[in-house]
Amino acid sequence: MKKKKQFNRYKYSMAVPALTLYTVFYIIPILLGFVMAFTNWNIRSLYSAQFTGLKNFIGILQDENFILSVKNTLLFAFFTTVLKVGFGLLLAMLMTMPFKTRNIMRSIYYLPAVLSTVVIGLVFTAFFGVDGMFDSFLHSLGMRETAIWLGDARTALGCVIAVEVWQWSGFSMMLFIAGLQGIDQTYYEAALMDGAGKWQKFRSITLPLLAPSFTMTVLTNLIGGLKVFDKVYVLTNGGPGYATQVMGTYVYKSFSAGFLGKSSAMSLVLTILVSAVTLLINRNLKGREVDM
Repeated sequence: MKKKKQFNRYKYSMAVPALTLYTVFYIIPILLGFVMAFTNWNIRSLYSAQFTGLKNFIGILQDENFILSVKNTLLFAFFTTVLKVGFGLLLAMLMTMPFKTRNIMRSIYYLPAVLSTVVIGLVFTAFFGVDGMFDSFLHSLGMRETAIWLGDARTALGCVIAVEVWQWSGFSMMLFIAGLQGIDQTYYEAALMDGAGKWQKFRSITLPLLAPSFTMTVLTNLIGGLKVFDKVYVLTNGGPGYATQVMGTYVYKSFSAGFLGKSSAMSLVLTILVSAVTLLINRNLKGREVDM
């Protein structure tokens, strides 16, 4: 007869510290935030919050600034995802070509992804400042008009999007390079024997077999775009006015002002939005993947 396997407590006990930290700093705050979203919890009633039902959610849906922050968040996530995926794929195609300095070039393009957001904010605040490098570049092209790029409601969000794309296109490039290197070269050899051109090979071989990389890259960038906070905070702080206010910065400002229940409700809405969009996109992209 086979002996029953003894319950090994030791190997499970090794997971206790990690599970404890995960529970204390992740699970419990999420549960508390969910509960407090349905209360009037604020800085004045810190220890005497009362259940108010859907009042917070009704209030934020009637808040024009919150609706604007949702709109800005969706615009930011859409444009940054499209541009980062597009530039990332283009760079990946270039960086997989056989030339001597490609490893150095890959490092250079990836470097912005490891830089501190605070440092990037300081650099680009000066870059887009009055008579900054961007203005100097435009002047060299014969454009003499000076603009406050981060201080103009018409251009501020576009500048933040440009900085986000600059920082993370290299990261998308690395994901696509990994996907390109995993494609069996025999597919291209067979296509070449059939007389396929470069565009035909790209459309019929590269794109379909890169579908898993597309899924990962799109989802990563989309989630990052929907949860954006630091880039907006260091560059514009949501200004001018509410022109670049996103859900992350609006939640932060509401929490800082002492509206704890309201900010918890907004955080819950953001969580639901990120989850819903991610699941929808993931389901759509997964259906397009093919087996190699």
